[in-house]
Amino acid sequence: MGIQGMELFAIGVVIILFMAVLKQFGILEPMSSFEDDSSDSDLELSTVRHQPEGLDQLQAQTKFTRKELQSLYRGFKNECPSGLVDEETFKTIYSQFFPQGDATTYAHFLFNAFDIDRNGSIRFEDFVIGLSVLLRGSVTEKLNWAFNLYDINKDGYITKEEMLAIMKSIYDMMGRYTYPCVRDEAPSEHVDKFFQKMDKNRDGVVTIEEFIETCQKVTHFFTQTREHM
Repeated sequence: MGIQGMELFAIGVVIILFMAVLKQFGILEPMSSFEDDSSDSDLELSTVRHQPEGLDQLQAQTKFTRKELQSLYRGFKNECPSGLVDEETFKTIYSQFFPQGDATTYAHFLFNAFDIDRNGSIRFEDFVIGLSVLLRGSVTEKLNWAFNLYDINKDGYITKEEMLAIMKSIYDMMGRYTYPCVRDEAPSEHVDKFFQKMDKNRDGVVTIEEFIETCQKVTHFFTQTREHM
């Protein structure tokens, strides 16, 4: 993989893995095929530990239609009757899709990116807001989401240590026996190049502005390259 595409690769991994979550929840179906169900219109459950926000409010916060939100909620509540997804469930889901590797650490980082309230569980609201960004958000919105994933301690900066932890977790998830074989030092080398590219003022951390600016330049470069091929 070319180092120029690393940032986009990481975003792609997030989207691919989230699609795996949708399949596990039985949600990955054409949303337009669902009929309106008045019993779910108000997103009400009688035996849940968490009751989600109203449908109108979620529609205003996301780029999903009312019918799409109803469809997503039916799939979510079927797999998560309590209305919440805990980290162990999240990790179990990913281990099924990457049997050749260890997805535990990456699933932990991804779970924390979705756990907006930092309370150890993902609510339906967290689920659909994140899904809306990943599937229908602008490039900038997706990059903001990816930055939050890499910013492990949520202090507004990405350090080399944080980036290395994410990169190692991706390699562990993909497995040691992939082709071509990946050298043990590859994650560290990639992180070094990442910082040379993004850390504009050489202060040892990457800000959200540096992250977005560099990734958008990379995206623009690949767009122009495809147009002239």
